Amino acid sequence: MQSRKIFNIAILGSFPPLRALSSYCLELSLSLSKICNVNFISFHSIYPSFLYPGGGLKDNTFPKTDLQNLNVRRFLTWYNPITWIREGLFAPGDLLHAQWWSPPLAYIYFIVAFCFKIRGKPVIFTVHNVFQHERVPVYNMISRLLFSLGDHFIVHSLSNKGQLTGYFNIPGDRISRIPHGPLGIHVRGDTDREMIRGEFGFNRKDKVVLLFGAIRPYKGIDTALHAFSEVVKQLPEARLLIAGRLWEKWDRYEDIINDLNISDYIKKHFEYIPSDEVEKYFLAADLVVLPYQHFDSQSGVGATALAFNKPMIVTETGGLPELVAGRFYVVPPKDSTALAEKVLFCLKDSSRLARMSEESRQISREISWDVIALETLLVYMKVILAKRSLKKR
Repeated sequence: MQSRKIFNIAILGSFPPLRALSSYCLELSLSLSKICNVNFISFHSIYPSFLYPGGGLKDNTFPKTDLQNLNVRRFLTWYNPITWIREGLFAPGDLLHAQWWSPPLAYIYFIVAFCFKIRGKPVIFTVHNVFQHERVPVYNMISRLLFSLGDHFIVHSLSNKGQLTGYFNIPGDRISRIPHGPLGIHVRGDTDREMIRGEFGFNRKDKVVLLFGAIRPYKGIDTALHAFSEVVKQLPEARLLIAGRLWEKWDRYEDIINDLNISDYIKKHFEYIPSDEVEKYFLAADLVVLPYQHFDSQSGVGATALAFNKPMIVTETGGLPELVAGRFYVVPPKDSTALAEKVLFCLKDSSRLARMSEESRQISREISWDVIALETLLVYMKVILAKRSLKKR
């Protein structure tokens, strides 16, 4: 049986072995279970497979969890509304904390949240994507409908808070900014860096730049390729490691690679990287780049890089600048020249890379999951106390 803690909460999202948002949800649930009873409402079947590019909806390599105060309910199915209603009406919890990020789940989220409201339970949304990455207008309409059920909202970056207020007219006192914590679940700690680099075909002199995560139009792959062509002219030992499943056709990027004659400097791995293999890519890298063209959230890739204490260069978009220690490591989107200059400056100076690594370590400490759990608990207390105060009137 679960021991009674301060609150008995329900979290709605995806949980391992599902992929989707499971890395974040696992880290959040583990941290909250130290101070709350957590009932995680997850899915038995989350999407029809054709809606998920890259194939495969599960990853059985996530770390196993068996905690007294964490109860995972894997009953939701995308095709059966009865499961949505049942979880909404009967899942235990003083409140519902819904992790919102995916339009195909909108009907499920609305029903579950609506049922919690019928029960007199507050609903909190963590809004991972204020606007969808591919800029689909219907996402904003769906979000507006869902947000009508929200008592409070959590976002990961200051820019997101401004977007919720400006576009969705949500009062600022109903929005809390709580950072996206480092995804340390991918750190296994028993892998030899030089051995891994050798498996990739890198030698000790190579300077490896990592582009990690799903290949999607907004990720700025073309900008990175043009920048890298300038990098190798001055630093022939530079290598670019691209890893992630394809969400779009690669042909146009391959044309760029061939036109720039940089194929020999690039390693490509176009598949989903399971949790137990993520660390190989980050251990192999000297520098991680996030050259996103537009972005309205915080980055799971960046959160993973922080967990590995990796130096990063990011673009001036969304919450990415909050991942690095100073403006020096931030470049304008779509500016391959600026990106190349910063990559060269860092790769040529091993002492700077060491300082950047220590800065990432410090940022990771400042936004640890224990800190995030306490900040989230304060939001729960605020919302529940406000609810009780209304009932007394």
